[in-house]
Amino acid sequence: MSIPKKHFKKGSAKPQLPEDGVLRVYSMRFCPFSQRVHLILDAKGLPHHKIYIDLIDKPEWYKDYSPLGKVPALQLTSVEKQPTLVESLIIAEYLDEQYPELRLFPTDPLQKAQDKILIERFAPVVSAVYPVLTCNPNAPKDALTNFEAALDVFEQELARRGTPYFAGQTIGIVDYMLWPWFERFPSLKLTTEQQYELKPERFGLLLKWRELVSQNEAVRKTALDAQLHADFQSSKRLGKPQYDIAFKA
Repeated sequence: MSIPKKHFKKGSAKPQLPEDGVLRVYSMRFCPFSQRVHLILDAKGLPHHKIYIDLIDKPEWYKDYSPLGKVPALQLTSVEKQPTLVESLIIAEYLDEQYPELRLFPTDPLQKAQDKILIERFAPVVSAVYPVLTCNPNAPKDALTNFEAALDVFEQELARRGTPYFAGQTIGIVDYMLWPWFERFPSLKLTTEQQYELKPERFGLLLKWRELVSQNEAVRKTALDAQLHADFQSSKRLGKPQYDIAFKA
């Protein structure tokens, strides 16, 4: 049974999905938090149905799966009453524990806690750059300065760990959880007056890390290019977000 490759919106009929016990992920194609979950699913090779949601004009039935209307949401169709989980990091941790064949979180409790703290410390990076990334004409003048100051933490952490990935010699949960924003940062060169890019002299390790992670199979499966991200943000700024341009690439 094929699910239409589009973002469901208000008035859309609920898609008819097979009762096959396969995970169902509700997301938005340009949402970095949704991409986190897709990365984990693809990294672990877990079959799943994708249902995309228009976040500006949500379908009425979506509240049955995500009462707050958030994406991502993961429906566990093989579990009694088919519960749904929300929040990307919670979903990622559930999937890692439920499907442990490829462990992405550290097994050491202390390292796991420290990695979760590091992921949470990315919030100031996101909040600083978000107005610029989304082409907001009222973005603070010091937004990029604040963004770089917040990002310094991660350049320094990568240096402290002394490994190619935050997880060590192989990719892991921190790498996947941070990646969606690093995929989007290059769009700033296309959308900002100064054609902003991360400076190699300041973020050399992170740029090497970005190049390395970009070659990962799960990352390649979920990737959209900088031009597409820029086009989407431009449409969003005009008040008419073109969600489905993701499927025309």
